[in-house]
Amino acid sequence: MTTVASFTPVQSSRSIEGIACVVAGMWLFVGQDMLIKELLGAQPLWMLIFARACVSVAILVPLITCLGEKHRFFTPLWPIHFVRAALFTGGFAMFYAAFPFMGLAEVSTIFFSAPLFTAVLAALFLGERMGRHRIGALIVGFAGVLIAMAPGHGSFQWVAVLPLFCALFYAASMVLTRRVGDGESSLTMSLWTIGFSGMLIWPIGWLVNTLVPIGPEFHHLRFEFVMPEGTQLVKLALLGLVGMVGYILLNRAYQVASASLIAPFDYSYLPFAAVAAWLFWGEVPELRTLAGMTLIVGAGLYLGYRELRATRRAKVPAPVAETVFATGFPAIGEEAEDIRPRDPSGISNRA
Repeated sequence: MTTVASFTPVQSSRSIEGIACVVAGMWLFVGQDMLIKELLGAQPLWMLIFARACVSVAILVPLITCLGEKHRFFTPLWPIHFVRAALFTGGFAMFYAAFPFMGLAEVSTIFFSAPLFTAVLAALFLGERMGRHRIGALIVGFAGVLIAMAPGHGSFQWVAVLPLFCALFYAASMVLTRRVGDGESSLTMSLWTIGFSGMLIWPIGWLVNTLVPIGPEFHHLRFEFVMPEGTQLVKLALLGLVGMVGYILLNRAYQVASASLIAPFDYSYLPFAAVAAWLFWGEVPELRTLAGMTLIVGAGLYLGYRELRATRRAKVPAPVAETVFATGFPAIGEEAEDIRPRDPSGISNRA
């Protein structure tokens, strides 16, 4: 009894710390996306993603050097990281390409269908069981996606499929992450993924400009290196710094608290994004966007709830990757070794 009483306050404080970190991280990710939205046009999309990667790598390299131990620079799993980087880079290039045509809340709402895609892909490729409750939640969630996109409606824009494809690419990378399992630390995985993304973004930009005619309305997608000057240089540095600090906060959140507790707070990004877009650009989400957002978030939370129930019955930790989403950066907390206990023999208790 004495042991339980002495442990409970510590556990509670770590849970509060985890929630505070994830909410602060989501707030910073909104700031990151606002910077990208503001800089688009003056700087091509490819330059923004490249600059963000450079700043992030500049932070991660000394961090890994100082921490050492399980964090490493060289890994035999680099081909998997390369595929993940290709999915992230291509996906989020589509996500940000939609910014000039859609409101921040609209783009983000469609992107947050990613947990729904992850559940479907996990059932198809990882053999995870999907009962009637999850199928029902998926139907409701994808109905919310259709409402938010409004195909057939007079206000529908074809660019609305871009954040949807981003969600699909992101979900595919999460399924791939589960294949990696405990083989990497979060910092090593992030260094390779972000580093590869900085290298891949220019070939992707060249390919887009070669295959697709880039008219004036797609000026932000032009294949051009624009040397930043003055305030632009400061904003580019701030872009990488804000995203990286947000990443570290989310990493901390999933280290000190359980994923099932933290994951629902990922959705705090959506109200933050909606309020920020209204304050800075006067964007007011349409009713269909708010209705779709409600259905998508509700379905995602219900999927997480069902996962938590199944986990408690099986007495094993829930998969982390399915519930962890943050726009513009690799998933945080995806490595089981960060939060899962290990037995005395050193063999992971991963489900």
